[in-house]
Amino acid sequence: MDKKKIQKVEEISKEVEEELSDFDILDIILDENNTEPLILQDEKGKQIRFEQVAVIPYNEKIYVILKPIDKIEGVEDDQAIVFLADETKRPTVLVPEQDEKIAVKIFDEYYNLVEEANKKKKGKKN
Repeated sequence: MDKKKIQKVEEISKEVEEELSDFDILDIILDENNTEPLILQDEKGKQIRFEQVAVIPYNEKIYVILKPIDKIEGVEDDQAIVFLADETKRPTVLVPEQDEKIAVKIFDEYYNLVEEANKKKKGKKN
C-alpha cells in the first residue's frame, strides 16, 4: 500500500475513534425513537442484550429499567434489572443498582407512571 493510502486509512481510523469517544449511553437510552436492544458487557466481558423498559429520573439521578433478552444466571425470564446511569464516568456507564430500597422505589415509580398512562388512555376512550 502506498503512503497516501496508508495516511488516508489512518485519518479515517482517527475519525472513527473520535466519533466513538463522543458516544454516550445516555444518548441511546434517552432517544425515544430507539427500538434496538442495548448491548452491555458483564464483568467477564460477555455481551448481553437488553430491552429497555423505562428511564426513571429519581433524586437527581437517572435510572433505567432493562429486561435481559439473553439468559443471565439468577435472573428469571420475566424479571427486569434497575441500572444507575453513572454520569461521573465519561462516557456514562450503566451500573446495576445495588441498593435494594432504591431499586424498589424505581420500580414503584415505573408502576405509577404505567398506571397514570393507563388512566389517560381510558379517559380518552370515554
